[in-house]
Amino acid sequence: MTKDPRFIGELPKIGIRPTIDGRRKGVRESLEETTMNLAKSVSDLLQANIFYYTGKPVDVVIADTCIGGVAESAKAAEKFKQEGVGVSITVTPCWCYGAETMDMDPHTPKAVWGFNGTERPGAVYLAAVLAAYNQKGLPAFGIYGKDVQDAGDTEIPADVQEKLLRFAKAGLSVAMMRNKSYLAMGSVSMGIAGSNVQDEFFQDYLGMRNEYIDMTEFIRRMEEEIYDEDEFEIALAWVKENCTQGMDNNPDEKARTAKQLEEDWKTSIKMALITKDLMIGNEKLAAKGFEEEALGRNAIISGFQGQRQWTDYMPNGDFMEAILNTSFDWNGKRAPFLVATENDSLNAVSMLFGYLLTNRAQLFADVRTYWSPDAVNRVTGHELTGKAEKGIIHLLNSGAATLDGTGGHKDDNGNTVIKPFYEVTDKDIERSLSATSWRPANTEYFRGGGYSSNFLTEGEMPVTISRINIVKGLGPVLQIAEGYTVDIPKEVHQQLDARTDSTWPTTWFVPNLTGKGAFTDVYSVMNNWGANHCSMSYGHIGADLISLASLLRIPVNMHNVSEEKVFRPDAWSMFGTQDKEAADYRACQNFGPIYK
Repeated sequence: MTKDPRFIGELPKIGIRPTIDGRRKGVRESLEETTMNLAKSVSDLLQANIFYYTGKPVDVVIADTCIGGVAESAKAAEKFKQEGVGVSITVTPCWCYGAETMDMDPHTPKAVWGFNGTERPGAVYLAAVLAAYNQKGLPAFGIYGKDVQDAGDTEIPADVQEKLLRFAKAGLSVAMMRNKSYLAMGSVSMGIAGSNVQDEFFQDYLGMRNEYIDMTEFIRRMEEEIYDEDEFEIALAWVKENCTQGMDNNPDEKARTAKQLEEDWKTSIKMALITKDLMIGNEKLAAKGFEEEALGRNAIISGFQGQRQWTDYMPNGDFMEAILNTSFDWNGKRAPFLVATENDSLNAVSMLFGYLLTNRAQLFADVRTYWSPDAVNRVTGHELTGKAEKGIIHLLNSGAATLDGTGGHKDDNGNTVIKPFYEVTDKDIERSLSATSWRPANTEYFRGGGYSSNFLTEGEMPVTISRINIVKGLGPVLQIAEGYTVDIPKEVHQQLDARTDSTWPTTWFVPNLTGKGAFTDVYSVMNNWGANHCSMSYGHIGADLISLASLLRIPVNMHNVSEEKVFRPDAWSMFGTQDKEAADYRACQNFGPIYK
């Protein structure tokens, strides 16, 4: 068992179930080595390509024996339970007894790879066992290679590898969420629906629990010094050395005094320390006599209300949210803590999906404004070109975006990327900090002061924006838009940015267009977006998000992923093959949430 270093419990493992024709006296014996070697090949593939958020390769457990019938299936299930397996993959090169060898755990994401070979009918088993899964209401992903392989071949074809990895990442994400918490710090912010936390959604669809605190808990912990005072001093010194204080846009009569600005830094740092403690606990608090506070809430995601009851009186949460969402702080590089602005729990979940699939920091943003080419030209005289030529979407929020979103990370070829924290270099950190200034908060918005991070995301990174929405009578739906960050001339950016709050960070985004539906043009993407927020993840991960959503029984109402990359459980094709979007809705409604 591998203990989770941040959350309570063990890191979930992937279990591999080598199934076999149970007939002895010749048939089974001839297949034992090939079948087990196939399982080992899958294990090697997973461990080389899938990593926990810690950077450690995923743990894989193979059943002790090949599974030829009910007894061995039960033994494998028992082993997986003891080992903490959260995802199962069944592999076979041959015919097996379908319902006798299948994985019956309703909460475990499952897939079956039936080897495409003519000597032994692995594909026949695949079809038979998928029919059994469908009949029993246990949706499973079916994996079948396009090309026939020779008997005994343990090489995994490229198309099979892609599906194995896509399923495994999605399945592991499901397992990682289970039994964790969403921590709401405060309540509803400015009437934003996403901050009206829906317990049933978290419990039924994600297997998570909800925890709540009032924002006065921050004041109590600050006044009673319920935080690590040594870490506070380290953080304060680091901030003074590394965080550039930017220009103050406030008129003199509304500007904070130098003393107030200094105190705002101290309060902002304490808020970051306290939020981290609230999420995962801190054993150092127990030594100070605060045993209860030391435990934390086992929160994999959280949200801070802030506006307005807090920000009318106290410094805003922008620094706290930005630095926690980033893959480094005063202690060096570390896995980000996912904190949603304005307690938008649905955007927090969107961030969580992207994070679990990629291990990379997620950028929280408003989907702020669509700028058409004509509008840009009218306001600035500039003609958009390149990826931006058909219009741009302004992603902007109140300074809480991850600093990884600056574009400060570079790969070996100098390309702009966002890396998992365990690949981040000191130079990446230095560039990200240099690209960011911390602007004194706009006191018309934030009467209590604070600091907002200000940066401009570099282009041209491949990115995916996503958003969970909840519709009465329908439930949760997911929308996805793959695209790119783009560069526009600095003077053009400044003119457009000045029309909103220029103290906040900006990302200029363009979606990939398909010419159909919501992706007919850039305007249609903006016009069909279901809420005021989105989460942005590095990479084109739409296909992975679609697979994850199907495991959770969440339909996807909008995406621009090519059809050949869409991978869902086999049962989805039983609900229609011509219109996959409609079939997705029917399948999700039919099976319902996995934890209901």
